[in-house]
Amino acid sequence: MSRTARIAACVLALSSAALLHAQKPAQTPYKLDLAVSYHSEYSLAANTSQSFWLQGGSIELGTNTWKGLGAVANISGLHASSIGSSGIPLNLVTMTFGGRYRWHADHKVSVFVEGLGGEADGFKSLFPSLTGAQTSANGFATQTGGAIDYAFSPRFAIRPLEASWVRMTLPNATVSVQDDFRVGAGLVVKFGH
Repeated sequence: MSRTARIAACVLALSSAALLHAQKPAQTPYKLDLAVSYHSEYSLAANTSQSFWLQGGSIELGTNTWKGLGAVANISGLHASSIGSSGIPLNLVTMTFGGRYRWHADHKVSVFVEGLGGEADGFKSLFPSLTGAQTSANGFATQTGGAIDYAFSPRFAIRPLEASWVRMTLPNATVSVQDDFRVGAGLVVKFGH
């Protein structure tokens, strides 16, 4: 299945859940939230054995469909001008989706945890493997983390802190696994009741 088809399927699944849930009684309010966040990601898995930071952002679509449980889809884009001191840049896009549990969804302050899986695409960089180096690569990505949201109105919230552990399988001439720590903050827009 192509990347575009996977993204379309994820958006369709979230939209379908929203439409189905809209038919339920008002005592279980439906929530859909759209978050736009700035992210900084710290990586220790460079083949230069030097750590480095990636900078970028994400857009995330989440649902709160039943007693705090919901689904989430996340697309993140990050860039580093140099992997360690190598001078080799790295551009990275991750597309993940999965489940979320949110505590106190209808309160001023709410907290959630989530577990996501999907794809990591690296490009305009250098990805060494047993068969030689390539300038782009893709692999599996997992993301586990959570965030705090502070609602300053019924429709808008600030996400002052988001933290995740991100694991990707991209060629790197060693174990071909990267473990990163991602932190961020952003703005959340809420839809539906």
